[in-house]
Amino acid sequence: MAKKIATKTSAAPARASNISIGVNIGISEKDRSAIAAGLSHLLADTYTLYLTTHNFHWNVTGPMFNTLHLMFMGQYTELWNAVDPVAERIRSLGFPAPGSYAQFSALASIKDAPATPPKALEMVRILVEGHEAVARTARGMFPLADKAGDEPTADLLTQRLTVHEQTAWMLRSLLEE
Repeated sequence: MAKKIATKTSAAPARASNISIGVNIGISEKDRSAIAAGLSHLLADTYTLYLTTHNFHWNVTGPMFNTLHLMFMGQYTELWNAVDPVAERIRSLGFPAPGSYAQFSALASIKDAPATPPKALEMVRILVEGHEAVARTARGMFPLADKAGDEPTADLLTQRLTVHEQTAWMLRSLLEE
């Protein structure tokens, strides 16, 4: 027969701890805040460009349909995969990441997709401008990341710049005659 083990129970339930631990990663709060604000703009630009690219994937027509439909799918997939690392870097710095359409609209430097889908080559032109704008946003953050010694953010910015500059070049090539 199994022995019954007596356990001591407390009359009061355990309380959840509300202890908040500050961020102490070797970057001042002022610099972390400024970097997080810049990354919030990058996140908004990236998400807005993602939505525009996905919109164009759905709505492209014309003789270049297959080529652009597949190209846009590759591009919006890459953009979708990019938003999480940017948002998580903001969180790593100790700040909430923006995540609403209203926040993204207020923070983005690029325009939303046109209400009426444009012709295929106009889509390409709009995406070139979008990728160049995101590249400018990322590039503009380097001095702050460098000053703060924030290598993870600088690395993230380098990765994003590489993608956006290469994508803009490839799209721009489609516009040449």
